[in-house]
Amino acid sequence: MKLLRSDRFPAFVLLAAAAAGLIVANSALGPQAADLQHTVVGVPGLIELSVGHWIKDGLLAVFFFVVAVELQFELTNGELNSPRKALQPAIAAAGGVLVPIAVYLVVTGGSDAASGWPIPTATDIAFALGVLAVFGRGLPSGLRIFLLALAILDDIVGIVLIAVLFTDDVQLGMLGVALVCLIVFRFLTGLLDTRGRPVVVGLLIVVAAATWFFVHESGVHATIAGVALGLVMPQSPALRTRHALEPWVNGLVLPLFAFSAALVVIPQVGAGELSPAFWGVLVALPLGKIVGITVAGWISQRVGPRGAAPALALGDLLAAGALGGIGFTVSLLLSELAFDGAPGIRDQATLGVLAGSVVALVLSGILVSWRAWHHRRLAATTAANTPT
Repeated sequence: MKLLRSDRFPAFVLLAAAAAGLIVANSALGPQAADLQHTVVGVPGLIELSVGHWIKDGLLAVFFFVVAVELQFELTNGELNSPRKALQPAIAAAGGVLVPIAVYLVVTGGSDAASGWPIPTATDIAFALGVLAVFGRGLPSGLRIFLLALAILDDIVGIVLIAVLFTDDVQLGMLGVALVCLIVFRFLTGLLDTRGRPVVVGLLIVVAAATWFFVHESGVHATIAGVALGLVMPQSPALRTRHALEPWVNGLVLPLFAFSAALVVIPQVGAGELSPAFWGVLVALPLGKIVGITVAGWISQRVGPRGAAPALALGDLLAAGALGGIGFTVSLLLSELAFDGAPGIRDQATLGVLAGSVVALVLSGILVSWRAWHHRRLAATTAANTPT
């Protein structure tokens, strides 16, 4: 369990799961895996979804619950709990969202793939922190804080995009029942410290599942239920729940989603025949993020109030921008949602997410290693010149 709570190991598991999905999809097992993905299971007359949808809409809601708990903490007690702290990463996050969108739209050039513009806006915090943990020995703590705040703000953008863009024919009655369930969930969390705690935990699970069901039936994307549950839960029990769920999210939920999303057959075509969606994501993730975050981060340090946060050198901002280009989890979900009715384009956009994230992963590994070496050398020089 300790490994699955670390910064490094979950990133390797996630990458291995995605690679396994690609390998399986392009092997003799591909057709069987696709059939399993489309197998419908559920409760007849109540809810029946394909295995792929249970993973994307069901299990991933648990991941978004954990994200929402982290978000709640950062907004109240963490690095985003005041406008002064949040200003610089907010400006950098805006650049890291707007520039990739612009790059994607330029590359796709008004084609059918243009609707995939939300895909390159996301940053995978697990991967980004994993790269920092592996290659970043000696980096200033300010860079990790800046990156964490940046990724949290990216998550907010992703949640808003999912809630606003991928909601169809909202059933207000179902949404109202979901709201009632949410209120009951919030009330029950206040009873967690009573003697009947096991009963309360059981009721919380039932009410959480009911909330998810009614959100799903309302037409709002079901992962938003996880966000809502994480935000309304009081912080102390929410953090304990997050701690308990973290190994399961890192070791099962995210790898299973990565494997499922990566079950894509690589098209046997020349580069010129690939969809603009592939090229748009491939370019927008590494290039758009590094340019957007670096430039906006540099500007933020000159327009914000003095002392808002320790200034980051341009090289550190470049490293943060490269880390921001590792889209992966939320980008894969956005790819699935943006091209839900066009599986051919969706598969190529998914390949673009995987390829673009790998490019950003390699680039960030190089830049983070360089900056870590630079800061270790500075520390050694300072120590050598300090009188004893």
